[in-house]
Amino acid sequence: MKKFLLVILSLMMSMSIFAAEAPDVFVKKIANEVFEILKTDKDLRSGNKEKAYKITEEKILPYFNFDRISKLVLGKAYPSATKEEQEAFKKEFRTMLVKTYGSALLRFKDQTLNYKPARFEPTDEEVLIKTEVLQPGAPPLPIDYMLEKDGNSWKVFDIIIEGVSLVTNYRGQFGNEIRQNGIASLITKLAEKNANYDKTANK
Repeated sequence: MKKFLLVILSLMMSMSIFAAEAPDVFVKKIANEVFEILKTDKDLRSGNKEKAYKITEEKILPYFNFDRISKLVLGKAYPSATKEEQEAFKKEFRTMLVKTYGSALLRFKDQTLNYKPARFEPTDEEVLIKTEVLQPGAPPLPIDYMLEKDGNSWKVFDIIIEGVSLVTNYRGQFGNEIRQNGIASLITKLAEKNANYDKTANK
């Protein structure tokens, strides 16, 4: 009886593992949906920034783990920050990414996405999914996603573009400001940048 229960338990665990959406399927589903919108939405193709921000907010960033990303970006400064500072940073950092990636979406016209073969085990909790954006008349742009398992789905905790990690890049930028002036100053400067982004982005 004991062995029978162990077998049943093992089968149930295996079923729950494979019930989770495969990470490469997850990335393809989200990316294909966004690329289809980029190809067909007239507002986006005419350069509507507010529409691009809305698409980024609704179709891309919900699949990011901002708690983990914030901790990784702030590094040693995160645990020493107050709860209010942590939440304020996450809010401004998220807004910055909405504007940055939303603006980037407007530059996508006739690109397509190529998915590299994914290597992972069903029990992996973290997976690297490699893709590349194929651009007419230009070299492919490699974009890799670091994913972590989140129940029966996945969330992104880092993006690597042309070998440069989003987390590492911003950790370096923000770290200098934190060391010189503190995290409160960083939050203030991010808020100011976000408020003035549309006025200065094209200058």
